[in-house]
Amino acid sequence: MLGWPDNCLIEQRVIILFGTLKTVSDIEPDAPRMLEELVRRAETAHASDIHLQMVGKSAQVSLRLDGLMTPPTELPETAADRVFGRIKYLARLKTYQESLPQDGRIDKGDIGSRNDIRVATYPTVTGEKIVLRMFAQSRALGLEELALSNDVCLELDRFLNRSSGMLLLTGPAGSGKTSTIYGCLQRLRKTGGRHIITVEDPVEQVIPGIMQTEVNETAGLDYATAAKHLLRQDPQVLVLGEIRDDETANLAVRAGLTGHLVISTLHAGSCKSVFERLLVMCRDHYAVWSAVELVLNQRLVRRICAACEGRGCSECLQTGFKGRVPAVEFVRLDDQVRAKARESGVSVITPTHSLQQAATDLRDRGVTNDAELGRILCP
Repeated sequence: MLGWPDNCLIEQRVIILFGTLKTVSDIEPDAPRMLEELVRRAETAHASDIHLQMVGKSAQVSLRLDGLMTPPTELPETAADRVFGRIKYLARLKTYQESLPQDGRIDKGDIGSRNDIRVATYPTVTGEKIVLRMFAQSRALGLEELALSNDVCLELDRFLNRSSGMLLLTGPAGSGKTSTIYGCLQRLRKTGGRHIITVEDPVEQVIPGIMQTEVNETAGLDYATAAKHLLRQDPQVLVLGEIRDDETANLAVRAGLTGHLVISTLHAGSCKSVFERLLVMCRDHYAVWSAVELVLNQRLVRRICAACEGRGCSECLQTGFKGRVPAVEFVRLDDQVRAKARESGVSVITPTHSLQQAATDLRDRGVTNDAELGRILCP
């Protein structure tokens, strides 16, 4: 998948690199070029991560592409050892340390990449594992660039024009929640006139004109502590990367009721589950129903590759898919819904446009296929 074909015989000790066959003895001095080529191919494919896993004395290499791992390709023994050493050297890690996790960063100028690369090593029973996180985007995308449906964009615009209230996003890791939040921030920044503060873990994109803060739990700066003190900085818009505990939940609800626009995420899995969790975290149920304005539950659906129409080609690394689009369901709370919820609870929470319908619409438009819908919508 990465240019080293599955039928490459390790006993012949050859791999394909830069379009030519080289023996292992030829490759040994080329570890820097080999790593640069791997990063270049990952960036060209728009992969989010490169996974390198030692298995004995060789290594397996996979890309995380559109949320899924590509089939592993084997890196021979001599090349594996040198590539691992090169990564750790560039990330300023201890090259001899394999029994403890290490974290570092490779400067883009040191490897010829488009952006810096985050490096994380971890010991496993088969040998060391290294994950390279690719920061492929140089800027946060606007809402109009996220391929959101018209009705979702309309609801987000309606919310962002408010002066107070809460927007909560849910969905599994890698479902595009952060991209949606950054799209909202870009819209707010263009509109102007409001003091915007974020608390993130980590800050993935720096947006000019917005006060961004990174969580540092080791130093005692968690979401609750940051939110408590940042409210004294006179924010009009407060973005919390995640609501993880009761204290943060209560602070966010209170802020949404007292003249602040609050945007955050909550791991729940559905619009109804967001309220189920929030009502457990906050004793003042009346405040919860009053503060929350909009809830989005989203997934990312792989887009059929336009170059091969799903058959598999070099453009999509033979996967048949290239890129992803969001499928989103949402619940907007108006006075009528709030009145029913206070009387009957979360049973009245029903998405205006279900996640299944949103994904089916993408299928019907030829954006994706049934197999992808089955993967996204499975329990």
